[in-house]
Amino acid sequence: MPDPDATANGHVNLVLVSHSVEIAHGLADLVGQIAGPDVRIVTAAGAIDGSLGTDGGAVLDAIRSASTGGGALVLVDLGSSVLSVRAAVAELSDEESGRVAVADAPLVEGAVAAGVAASTGCTLAEAAEAARGARDAAKL
Repeated sequence: MPDPDATANGHVNLVLVSHSVEIAHGLADLVGQIAGPDVRIVTAAGAIDGSLGTDGGAVLDAIRSASTGGGALVLVDLGSSVLSVRAAVAELSDEESGRVAVADAPLVEGAVAAGVAASTGCTLAEAAEAARGARDAAKL
């Protein structure tokens, strides 16, 4: 995983929210290898008891911890993760929410695209656009 201390280097940070700890950590490893150590990647995954699901408090904590430097781009898998992110964003102060964007993007492809963009020192809006652009990437 990328350097967890790379919090105030000006790069956009990524928050990966998934029902599965394994998916989130595996994706963080993948994106970290592609984006390099300057892009901080935080995960919020799994329910409180370790089962599949989401923990709204963990989502809020992850977003807050990543909203330093160039801000936090949040990518979400599906269902209750989306609801948890919406609830967490509603809890942020105006100052905090100004440093957070949620990408309407596929989790894996969006995270990779956003990670690459963030590694170039782009803005939060540019990283979000890179993630959204991954929706249209043909695989075959």
